[in-house]
Amino acid sequence: MPDVRLASPQGKWILLTTVLGSGMVLLDSTVVNVALPRIGRDLDAGLAALQWTVNAYMVTLAGLILLGGALGDRFGRRRVFVVGVLWFAAASLLCGLAPDAGVLIAARALQGVGGALLTPGSLALIQASFHPDDRGRAVGLWSGFGGIGAAVGPFLGGWLVDGPGWRWVFLLNVPLALLCAPVAVRHVPESAGGGAHGRFDVLGAALGALALALVTYALTGAGEDALVAAVTGAAGLAAAVAFVHVERSRPDPMMPPDVFASRQFTAVNLVTLCVYAAFGGFFFLAALQLQVVVGWSALAAGTALLPTTALMLLLSARSGELGDRIGPRIPLTAGPLLCAAGMLLMLRVGPGASYAADVLPALLVLGLGMVTLVAPLTATVLASVDTARAGLASGVNNAAARAAGLVAVAALPLLAGMGPEAYRLPDAFDDAFRRAMVLCAGVLVAGAALAFAAVRRPAPDCRRPECRTHGSVAVPPLERGSGVPRPPGEGRP
Repeated sequence: MPDVRLASPQGKWILLTTVLGSGMVLLDSTVVNVALPRIGRDLDAGLAALQWTVNAYMVTLAGLILLGGALGDRFGRRRVFVVGVLWFAAASLLCGLAPDAGVLIAARALQGVGGALLTPGSLALIQASFHPDDRGRAVGLWSGFGGIGAAVGPFLGGWLVDGPGWRWVFLLNVPLALLCAPVAVRHVPESAGGGAHGRFDVLGAALGALALALVTYALTGAGEDALVAAVTGAAGLAAAVAFVHVERSRPDPMMPPDVFASRQFTAVNLVTLCVYAAFGGFFFLAALQLQVVVGWSALAAGTALLPTTALMLLLSARSGELGDRIGPRIPLTAGPLLCAAGMLLMLRVGPGASYAADVLPALLVLGLGMVTLVAPLTATVLASVDTARAGLASGVNNAAARAAGLVAVAALPLLAGMGPEAYRLPDAFDDAFRRAMVLCAGVLVAGAALAFAAVRRPAPDCRRPECRTHGSVAVPPLERGSGVPRPPGEGRP
């Protein structure tokens, strides 16, 4: 039985190290988009290279995050967490020193591996270390501080890009890791999952990541070489089929296919794919639009995007309470529709746009839509499976959101007609951005329709989320499966 109290010195150290670890990943997911135009100019990189700067990280993170959680349960959560922190820092150093786009992309892929090791471990360490009476408040503080890190990310990224340079967007992770890792070794107790058994599904994880990488490559390069894109896309689909076959045949699969026997679980993950594809495409292109077309600095562009995260931090817990009272169907229908309206309002953001009149209204509507849907989405994921599989369900949903985002970053420029040099040509980029916003809005409307048709109110005694405050705009919160069902309103941070 874990017995560390939150008010004790050890409890504070545990909270600090887990916040630092998860904060590195959250910061990285928000600061890089703001730096993309400067990276492209300094490394003489085309749009495809900028897409891969984002997606190389997402491919390995999305493909390996379930395996990362299993490794921690087997070999020790603190051990795997520390390895992930140091791995992430080493890859970040390589990113910061990259002499060209190819090295940067390879280093970003390595960063994703480190993120897959430390992301599940940060929450797992809290749940494995703190006394049950303090666990809810510890999770709430961890989630809240992590959200603050996500909110600071665009502002900090813009300041670094305009100041010491874009390389410090990555180099900043090194001192954070050098603080985080020793604190974890000294103050965080080791823990492991007592029920861990069987072999690791390394083949499944590799096939999943390979399928994502090949499909992403095909979509990114389709405008330049259609034949190569077709062959690569076919190979990606073959890898996806092989992944499904492996998961069906293994006794301990990374992603058990029978979890999708729940129609509610399947439906809410399809909604997740729709909404996070739109979010991934939006935040990739919006940072470029504000700099390339509107002409703002990286700092101004990063600061402009803060309202969405701020609204998530302020209102996500209340949104979860509302979803508990009225059920998830209405929030999961209204939320994507609000987000679609926000993206259509971004059509007003062009040359000479005003922040107060054009940008802010769109981001406020988008942020309110995200607030409306994210907490009920997570709650519905957890409620749609047995309590013992809550951690697995959350991990699958989180990976699905990441996969949707990376496919959107690959496909949206292609569908919107962006050429390799589009981000250097303001007029061409503006035209393509407008088409992309309409596409994103359409995907969100499809997600709303799916939620209205397929999502139903869960049982009253189902598992509820522990992460009630959430600030990431890129992915839904991760949850662990160690809790027990709680009645509404009881034991929440």
